[in-house]
Amino acid sequence: GQKPKPLMWVLLVATSPGSWAQQGTQPQSIKIEGDITLGGLFPVHSRGPAGVPCGEVKKEKGIHRLEAMMYALDQINSDPDLLPNITLGARILDTCSRDTYALEQSLTFVQALIQKDNSDVRCSNGEPPIIPKPERVVGVIGASGSSVSIMVANVLRLFAIPQISYASTAPELSDNSRYEFFSRVVPPDSYQAQAMVDIVKAMGWNYVSTIASEGNYGESGVDAFLQISREAGGLCIGQSIKIPREPRPGEFEKIIKRLMETSNARGVIIFANEDDIKRVLQAAKSANLTGHFLFVGSDSWGAKSSPIQDQEDVAEGAVTILPKRASIDGFDQYFSSRSLENNRRNIWFAEFWEDDFKCKLTRPGIKYEPGRRKCTGEERISQDSQYEQEGKVQFVIDAVYAMAHALHSMHLDLCPGYMGVCEKMDPVEGRMLLQYIRSVNFNGSAGTGVMFNENGDAPGRYDIFQYQLSNVSNPGYKHIGQWTNHLRINPEEMQWSGGDHKVPESVCSFPCESGERKKMVKGVPCCWHCELCDGYQYLLDEFSCDMCPFDMRPLKNRTGCRPTPIIKLEWSSPWAIIPVFLAILGILATTGCIVTFIRFNDTPIVRASGRELSYVLLTGIFLIYLITFLMIAEPSIAVCAFRRLLLGLGMCISYSAMLTKTNRIYRIFEQGKKSVTPPKFISPTSQLIITFILISVQVLGVFIWFGVMPPHTIIDYEEQKPPNPEFARGVLKCDMSDLSLILCLSYSIVLMITCTVYAIKSRGVPETFNEAKPIGFTMYTTCIVWLAFVPIFFGTAQSTEKMFIQTTTLTVSMSLSATVSLGMLYIPKVYVIIFHPEQNVQKRKRSFKAVVNAPPRPVAISDELP
Repeated sequence: GQKPKPLMWVLLVATSPGSWAQQGTQPQSIKIEGDITLGGLFPVHSRGPAGVPCGEVKKEKGIHRLEAMMYALDQINSDPDLLPNITLGARILDTCSRDTYALEQSLTFVQALIQKDNSDVRCSNGEPPIIPKPERVVGVIGASGSSVSIMVANVLRLFAIPQISYASTAPELSDNSRYEFFSRVVPPDSYQAQAMVDIVKAMGWNYVSTIASEGNYGESGVDAFLQISREAGGLCIGQSIKIPREPRPGEFEKIIKRLMETSNARGVIIFANEDDIKRVLQAAKSANLTGHFLFVGSDSWGAKSSPIQDQEDVAEGAVTILPKRASIDGFDQYFSSRSLENNRRNIWFAEFWEDDFKCKLTRPGIKYEPGRRKCTGEERISQDSQYEQEGKVQFVIDAVYAMAHALHSMHLDLCPGYMGVCEKMDPVEGRMLLQYIRSVNFNGSAGTGVMFNENGDAPGRYDIFQYQLSNVSNPGYKHIGQWTNHLRINPEEMQWSGGDHKVPESVCSFPCESGERKKMVKGVPCCWHCELCDGYQYLLDEFSCDMCPFDMRPLKNRTGCRPTPIIKLEWSSPWAIIPVFLAILGILATTGCIVTFIRFNDTPIVRASGRELSYVLLTGIFLIYLITFLMIAEPSIAVCAFRRLLLGLGMCISYSAMLTKTNRIYRIFEQGKKSVTPPKFISPTSQLIITFILISVQVLGVFIWFGVMPPHTIIDYEEQKPPNPEFARGVLKCDMSDLSLILCLSYSIVLMITCTVYAIKSRGVPETFNEAKPIGFTMYTTCIVWLAFVPIFFGTAQSTEKMFIQTTTLTVSMSLSATVSLGMLYIPKVYVIIFHPEQNVQKRKRSFKAVVNAPPRPVAISDELP
């Protein structure tokens, strides 16, 4: 029971089949005998320098994983329920982390399937040679790197050998048409990208940037993210940045600058190696952007402390993702009990031993280095050296078990009740085995289910972490959720820069306010500018404004339209009070005059002023005052009809009467210069007839107008439509345009001008003809009033108060002209009649001739001349 000395062990190693490789007779490999042989591919050594295929031994990624396969085989072979009476063997090769080298090595697996033509080979005695059957590998466990797996999968596919990888995550291996014999127990990076898209969506972000390290991992990860986000929709990419393999000085500052070009995209998706992550964080810190970026890191960041060392404040709030993994306790016990004596089947173990314990074994062909201590062989793993289980050990064990479960199901179907391998499974048909592999479903070494989808991918299982710094008892990565085909995340567990629990925003454009339309930015569906629907527009839909109908104005929030309020001139308005006040005064005065004249109908002053025409004229003045009330009254068909009729009529009556008077005086005066006979048509009756003929022209015009355009009311929405729709009003009015209003008054204006001309001509009439001068003054004043009226009336056309100003101007002008007539012609007479009755006596009659030739002296000329 004495342990062999180290020297003995070295000799054993030297004679073992694996050490032939040192003499270059056969590829370096581990052979474990069994009824069914599985292939294994592991990166036992790193890539060598130029010209040399292999470099240093890889302790964790190489030896740990390789031992995990051998541990799994031991477990399966000792399990009475899994492949009973069948021993699994193995042929394990080193890929040296190089795809081309791995390809050469993997030819070992297929040489048995290459048909050699031995028909012409004979032994010396003429017998056919007995050629030992080369071992057949039924399936391969591996490889590690995606580029290696891709290379090997191309060869194994030709020979229909199924392959299960424990670490290759490149999305292109999911292509079942090119890599149909490839399966994996790890999820592809595209799932990770899907998980990241789900995280971004869960945060409510729609505008993010991406950073990838150049190379298969970074670029394919980001490509998958971009493709999934495109298919999902509603997610836009601000910047998509690639970090070169050999970054130049200032490269990372440039990356931060580019990210800041789309500074609204605060979320940054990062598929990069540790060094690149570290340098991106450093550059963000030196650019004073701590707390600006919200990183979402892939599994290369995971829950590692190295990328965020000294940059914790920049990394705060970073959400990272890590495939669910567990440490296998059984493997720890197995591996820490390995020694040079009990692990001779691993031909690379001596190398591992030297590297792990920093000592030297004497091996043939290797020069002894005087600087290193000699190994004793008594060292113990995890006691005399640091040991932590490599993260993919769980997946190596699951891959071997998946192959075993597939073979077990196949054996149950093809060799029911048969002990060992029956003829139907000798050889194992690769395509059939693939079907069994794809349909396995069992609980793996960590207790999670192992299964494959139609592309041979394992289900994605990720843990989601967030790096938290503020307001937490122990700063670091906090588990906040998980992703197994869909996201389950706990928002209450999350916190951001400064301990804030509100999720920061990473959106291109914020939602528009009510009444604003979205004007999309070309090519970026998440970005838009908000434009207010202005003027009389309302928001038709998200992207367009439309004009409200002419009789409506937009709501305050511009989401629809509402009817425009309708206004009319109210009696209580200042615009109405003043004209009404003037009109009432005028009506009282006119009524007073009429009453006085009727009362003193036979007195000389009344008779001298020409009673008939005076009554006509006073009626006209009365109507002019009356029109004010019609102009202010609420428009209706009757009001509109009376407006048309009376607007011109009152003035027409007044000026017709005045014109008849001035014309008569002028004719008498002119006639007297030529002859003694008085002119025709100067009697009161003929004067009334002339007056009524002049009036009838106006009345006829109005009735023709009634016939052509019957009166009606309209609501004018254009008149009060200022830029601000809040002040828009519809104006209820009669269908009289400014032009028709002027036409209506034009006849009166013609009469007025004619009357003025006669008044000017008669100005030389002796004072005896006392009507001439007052009428002249009346006419001059009236002309001035109406000249002032025109610019006021037409100058206000653009004003919002247009209707009120015009109505007031018109009514006041009319009242003024009526007041002038009344004041000049009748008030003095009434004054004399009432206050100086002694002057109201009959003057001596004189002949017509004498009057014309006599020198001027105050004599009243009677209208009732003989």
